[in-house]
Amino acid sequence: MKKIHIIHENSEWTNHLTARLDELQLPYEEWFLDQGIVDLSSEPPEGIFYNRISASSHTRNHRFAPELTESVLSWLERHERTVVNGSRALRLEVSKVNQYMALNASNIKTPQTIAAVGKEQIVDAARKLNKPSFITKHNRAGKGLGVQLFHSVEALNSYVYSDDFEEPLDGITLIQEYIEAPDSSITRCEFIGGKFMYAVNVDTSKGFELCPADVCQVDDLFCPVGEQEDKPKFQIRDNFSDNIITSYESFLQANQIDVAGIEFIQDKEGTLYTYDVNTNTNYNKDAEEQYGRYGMLELANYLGKRLKTM
Repeated sequence: MKKIHIIHENSEWTNHLTARLDELQLPYEEWFLDQGIVDLSSEPPEGIFYNRISASSHTRNHRFAPELTESVLSWLERHERTVVNGSRALRLEVSKVNQYMALNASNIKTPQTIAAVGKEQIVDAARKLNKPSFITKHNRAGKGLGVQLFHSVEALNSYVYSDDFEEPLDGITLIQEYIEAPDSSITRCEFIGGKFMYAVNVDTSKGFELCPADVCQVDDLFCPVGEQEDKPKFQIRDNFSDNIITSYESFLQANQIDVAGIEFIQDKEGTLYTYDVNTNTNYNKDAEEQYGRYGMLELANYLGKRLKTM
């Protein structure tokens, strides 16, 4: 029987989707790819395959999940199976360098960024960037992990040569100009089937770990529970409209990405900078309940339609 195969390594981020698939009575199977084998001489089962592997898999002790998934996706695509967020999407998920190059190829503006390997080279890159404030981030991270803000090269130098320095998983540190939003917020645009669904305003005043998933609200340092805040951290922007949406949809089509969240920030002059593409996207329950639109339900419907048309 044809079914929806969900490729992932984090059940806490997938339970919301499988609940919607159950609700719609759609057949599915989970492929938990933290480890496994790929018999390249065999044929894959029938159905559609939805890839939800995250760049942050190593933070859950699933170090080689992306590498295993890349093998699986190559096998599926060789046999012309229907893959949602295939190998090209995975390539962009695990490398911000690849993201920025693909965004720039679609004429989408990104912050000035230099990639560096080696502590001395990281400091040299900051000097070359020559900005009053800048951030460092890991090329392969997820959830904003490893992001640090600096206001001088000297401060960066002290950090890089301290015990607090976080070595990137792939060795590549990005040094990036700091874009300051007047209201300390960023916007995350959600797409399903390559088409715009809604935009979320995210309050960044308490830090850079911006995963919208419900579990992240509990686990992340900057997602405290039980506190009364002036406004929710995640709020869906009603009737959001901007020319960037058309550019994003063209970018997704060009890179064979079906499901994604794309994040941008605007400076005080109104210039828009795109800085992250999340092909393993999550949705915030509280924001959706207030807005009355549900990403996982729309995603489940989309997967069901793709299965039906096979």
